[in-house]
Amino acid sequence: MSYVEADYFGGTGSQQAVLWADGRLALGPLSVAEGQPVPAAGSPISQVLRRLGVDRAGHHDEFAAVGLGRHRSTRDWLP
Repeated sequence: MSYVEADYFGGTGSQQAVLWADGRLALGPLSVAEGQPVPAAGSPISQVLRRLGVDRAGHHDEFAAVGLGRHRSTRDWLP
């Protein structure tokens, strides 16, 4: 199970992520605050997705590989 959160406006923002496996903390909590550089291991969300088995396969990162970009704006996915 994982929890991921991204809060961006105008290209700047923050990310948080955590991963549990078998009821135990497996990764995180990870966080990148506004203005902080993304670590070499990748963004918090990408790190969690990678641990869940996502392969970025030709995409910029795991976030893009699973298509989370389509949910950037609430009006784009709300019915």
